[in-house]
Amino acid sequence: MTAIQPGQIYRSVPPSPSDPDDRHRRIKVVGTPITIPGVWGYGKVDVVTLTETSREVRRRSIEASQLHATATTRDGKPRRNGYVLEAGQ
Repeated sequence: MTAIQPGQIYRSVPPSPSDPDDRHRRIKVVGTPITIPGVWGYGKVDVVTLTETSREVRRRSIEASQLHATATTRDGKPRRNGYVLEAGQ
C-alpha cells in the first residue's frame, strides 16, 4: 500500500459512462492525511482538482479511503469508484 503524500496525483475511476466525452477527473493531494478525530473528521485529506491545463481549483477535503494505489481490488476486479494513483507517482 502506498502512503498518501502531498503532491501525488490521482485520476477518477471510471469516467462517466453516460458521457462518452467525459475524461477522468484528476486531483492532487495538497495536505497530509488528518489522522486525529476532530471537527474535520477522521481519515481525510485535502485535495485540489486539476484542470486540463494543470491549474489547481476547488480545494476540499475527501475521505482518504477514496484514494487507491491500484486500479484493481484485492480480488483483481476493476475499481468502480474513488481515485487511483497515476503511474510514476
